[in-house]
Amino acid sequence: MAHVEEKYDVIVVGAGHAGCEAALAAARLNMETIMFTVSMSNVAMMPCNPNIGGSSKGHLVREIDALGGEMGKNIDKTYIQSKMLNKSKGPAVHSLRAQADKEEYQKQMRKVIFDTKHLTIRQAEVTELLIEENIIKGVKTDSGAVYYGKAVILTTGTYLKARCIYGDISHETGPNGLPAANQLSRSLMEHGIELYRFKTGTPARIDKNSIDFSQMEEQFGDEKIVPFSFTNREEDIKRDQISCWLTYTNEKTHEIIRKNLHRSPLFSGAIEGTGPRYCPSIEDKVVKFADKNRHQVFIEPEGEDTNEMYIGGMSSSLPEDVQYEMYRSVKGMEHAKIIRNAYAIEYDCINPMQLKSSLEFKKIKGLFSAGQINGSSGYEEAGCQGLLAGINAARMIEGKEAVILDRSQAYIGVLIDDLVTKETHEPYRMMTSRAEYRLLLRQDNADLRLTPIGYEVGLIEKDRYDKLLWKQEKIEEEIKRVSHVMIGANKQVQELLEAHNSTPLKTAVSLAELIRRPEITYDILGPIDKDRPDLPDEVTQQVEIHIKYEGYIKRQLKQVEQFKKMEAKLIPEDICYEKVNSLRKEAVQKLNAFRPRSIGQASRISGVSPADISVLLIYLGSHNHVS
Repeated sequence: MAHVEEKYDVIVVGAGHAGCEAALAAARLNMETIMFTVSMSNVAMMPCNPNIGGSSKGHLVREIDALGGEMGKNIDKTYIQSKMLNKSKGPAVHSLRAQADKEEYQKQMRKVIFDTKHLTIRQAEVTELLIEENIIKGVKTDSGAVYYGKAVILTTGTYLKARCIYGDISHETGPNGLPAANQLSRSLMEHGIELYRFKTGTPARIDKNSIDFSQMEEQFGDEKIVPFSFTNREEDIKRDQISCWLTYTNEKTHEIIRKNLHRSPLFSGAIEGTGPRYCPSIEDKVVKFADKNRHQVFIEPEGEDTNEMYIGGMSSSLPEDVQYEMYRSVKGMEHAKIIRNAYAIEYDCINPMQLKSSLEFKKIKGLFSAGQINGSSGYEEAGCQGLLAGINAARMIEGKEAVILDRSQAYIGVLIDDLVTKETHEPYRMMTSRAEYRLLLRQDNADLRLTPIGYEVGLIEKDRYDKLLWKQEKIEEEIKRVSHVMIGANKQVQELLEAHNSTPLKTAVSLAELIRRPEITYDILGPIDKDRPDLPDEVTQQVEIHIKYEGYIKRQLKQVEQFKKMEAKLIPEDICYEKVNSLRKEAVQKLNAFRPRSIGQASRISGVSPADISVLLIYLGSHNHVS
């Protein structure tokens, strides 16, 4: 019996958020690319929350866009509500979040994929990796067809040997009852790839007509819309928004959960996988936060043309009858009708310590991995890994150096470095607190930080890059101007300052000194700034942030300087740590397991002490490896 044999440059296994970004990046870099999915219904699917962005995740989406990825553009086309979170705090933690129309998001992403040159999409289950002498050669599907490729990117999400569970009901399916990928795990293990078993979950979907919104707090979107994509302006994407709603669990809810804990697979041992600490089920919350008498519940529409409402904050794997009782105990949901049950899903993923910072496997040339298979959680975390894996697969084929973003360049750099350097025993979620240099890595300046890299890689067109250079030039010119324009203590100035509860002037000061005042903004000073040029908001926003936080920014830049020195001290790939005198046994074991690329990365490995780093530096220096 003859089998199909085809050849491609890049093969992407999985079509979720990581797979889409990986396939698009590779194809846009002129690689003949094929993306496999077990079902066309999986493409860019949102199996859990109906939103993109959020705290720190919004940073990732804007970084994806700045590098030339698709997620930001797609949510700008398909959002139904938009909000900038943490606006009462400093700009370092401002994060954009948008509710998505789930079906429209998929539809638009699918259209982009079908319209992209060099990209083929194929519905088939990949069951086997073809590897010879530790080099990837291609994949085999369940039909026996063979697809040869120079690089393979695994983006299997939560589908590997997936099992959906609620109560004592267990189905061997992926999210939303779609087919699981049951055979590839065996092939991974046969090639020495270490697997973990992780778990995540999702809440029920409730019929909108069965909810009493009058008992809930309405949550509106922002009046001013900030696009995710730097290619869009507010007027390009502004539209009528749909409200979300806020309600709370109560003591009755908690009592229902407590008396049924013995029926929860989470607590009975029926679930083997480790769940996410920062996105716990409602059962977990009630047990771990026993002192709290209520928890927030967000009621979020899944789209414009559906009655399905997502019950944010109440994911669960309790039995169906308990779910009805539990949801109906919440104010406004007394008559709730469940459209889809809440469930937990457990799945196979890899130990990400097996990857280089480029997301290529250390021991298998040409095999890359991105997204939830790497032990992360979330659409945004998946998307950014997919983008980098797609870029680096293409660059490997072309014999170019991998693009590796470090912790001082991007949240993406922090995320990937954490995954490949720090031991991950639960699904990894990005948070602003993980980024040491977060004042420099703001969501508002992602284009200034990363678009030059996207342009150099080949994913950003020249026109967009030229606009960025113009923006940079105008920011620098305006910072210089306001630092030199002096404002005297005349009547108009004093009245303006008093109107904004700001101390009157005793002597002339620069505009920049006034902008530094917490209560004064760049825009407020318009009436007394006679020679102000007409500049777009994206320029004046950067001018204001730079001036207000100049001292803090300079301090972080000094820290980055020290960080860069450590990152620049590369460790030879063939180093034998056993020969490094005075290295502790634990350090030798950890360094052998991780094989860090630099002294900086080595210093972040748990179990490697500052003393070990000093010993390593002396050894490398004496062997002329470190400048």
